[in-house]
Amino acid sequence: MTLFKRIIDGEIPAKVVYEDDDVLAFLDISQGTPGHTLIIPKEETASLLTASPEVLTAVSIASQHVAKLLMEKLGASGVNILSNANAVAGQTVFHYHVHVIPRYDHDELTFTFKKHENDIDRIHQRITQ
Repeated sequence: MTLFKRIIDGEIPAKVVYEDDDVLAFLDISQGTPGHTLIIPKEETASLLTASPEVLTAVSIASQHVAKLLMEKLGASGVNILSNANAVAGQTVFHYHVHVIPRYDHDELTFTFKKHENDIDRIHQRITQ
């Protein structure tokens, strides 16, 4: 049983900010910025890659709702919405979840992407063939 299933079942307390029949949203204990929230489906599935279209839809709708709520209530200027799929991508709890991370004009959280010299035409060809 995953940590998130135990939260859904009420075995572990959480600071819930939104809940409906399909999803639960609660504050991440590792607050990347104030209000950093996790959206999880109540149906167990490992990641975005294994989730049904219905679960993806429910999580997406809840993510938008929570993002707007955080911006309104906390004065955030924007949000990052992020999901990691599999350990190599940084997933540590194998129950699908989305991070909604409020962004503020002067927060210090950064996401950097290194530019790599890749043959974009070759990559495109591999994906579309």
